[in-house]
Amino acid sequence: MGYLGFIFASSSKQPTTHHVESDLTTLYAPKKPVARQPKPPSVPVPMELVMTILESAYEGESVPAYTSLLQNCSLVCKNWSFVAQKLLFRNVSLKSQTAAIAFQQAVDRATPRGRQLGDAVVRMKVVLDQNQPYRLSHRSFARAVSLCPNLYELSVALYGAGVPGFDVIGSPDAARMKRSAPSFDERTLAILRSGPRISALQFCNWSDNSSSLLQLLDVWPSLSSLDISGTTPRLERDNAEPFPCALRELRTNFQASPSVEFMRWLLHNSTGSLRVLDLAREPTPDMLEYLLAEHGATLESLALPTCGTHEAAAAVRRCAALRELKIEGAWASPMLFKTLPGDLQHLAFGVDSGTSLQPVIQAIKKSADLRAVTMHVWHGGERHPQLSQLRIACAVQGVKLRQTTDVPAFRAITRGDPVPTATYPRTRSFNNLLYMASCAATTL
Repeated sequence: MGYLGFIFASSSKQPTTHHVESDLTTLYAPKKPVARQPKPPSVPVPMELVMTILESAYEGESVPAYTSLLQNCSLVCKNWSFVAQKLLFRNVSLKSQTAAIAFQQAVDRATPRGRQLGDAVVRMKVVLDQNQPYRLSHRSFARAVSLCPNLYELSVALYGAGVPGFDVIGSPDAARMKRSAPSFDERTLAILRSGPRISALQFCNWSDNSSSLLQLLDVWPSLSSLDISGTTPRLERDNAEPFPCALRELRTNFQASPSVEFMRWLLHNSTGSLRVLDLAREPTPDMLEYLLAEHGATLESLALPTCGTHEAAAAVRRCAALRELKIEGAWASPMLFKTLPGDLQHLAFGVDSGTSLQPVIQAIKKSADLRAVTMHVWHGGERHPQLSQLRIACAVQGVKLRQTTDVPAFRAITRGDPVPTATYPRTRSFNNLLYMASCAATTL
């Protein structure tokens, strides 16, 4: 058919059909079985070791950081939780009725766990604020104290109620002290007397109630350390029986200096026992003369806001047994540093651009027992021309030099735990906490 016939001619053969199966699976050679090693048996960390590690992390100057650490450790596991909680309960703070209710449930003496947590409490801080809507009541405060048989140190802050509409936040101290606050009733005092015999009391009074301090002092004849501030206390009657406690240390920070008669009443039985005297506000000349004439011979630590007069320096010279002297202000009489006792171990003072440091440098060079020097650098003090000479003198003598620009920090690092000590400066340590717990246990 020629060319066209080749194209259009039909083929007589039948088409061939092929059946194809699609398999998209890729085949691999079989893997060799993996021999898994058996897990070694888990060995729990002994709780004694956990306790030792957590105790060694304690730093007294950084209690909030240590508290945060313990809170995190309490979430690790059930065993760690109880260990961390026991350490957390060494320092308790109650500022509201809600906190007091939760605390009383945690230290319920009817349960073994509650007894252990209650026995662990060594320090307690409470706030009695009449301005709070759900404030901590006096009765709940007393019950909380009674549930802690090993309590050693108690801190109480009392705030009076402001007049509605006239209570301004940030009002001056004098206005805050005019706020009214109720006294402790007899039932509350009875509960406190049935509780532990504490050794250290801090009482800060921001109200017009001057009898609350006297009520608390009457509850605990076992006090050896007393720290009082705020409203100036006064005796309710002239023929009051002397305060029975033989104090080892006394700190005061009143808005106005108390009368010499009150201090005679307070320290009547402390002659021969008073070792630490810390006055945050400048005393009157008569007050300083009485304190150092009566108790200077036994004082080992003395803290004054200033000592710029020759009379004050002469009064300090009576303290022949001093091992620690702290002057917060930037000005002190040069005569003071020229007559320092030879057994002085810690010297703390303020520095500004006009402070005379040469007597201080000479005292550091002559002292054989000096262990530490603490400076509070006021404005301009960091540029003092003799500051480098002081640092060199401390380095040559092997004296530790500490420096701060903050007044609260200066006070914090120069104050230790309220426990007896043979060396200065005093510190805040876990061993002190253990001493507090053991001391409280022996007085039960």
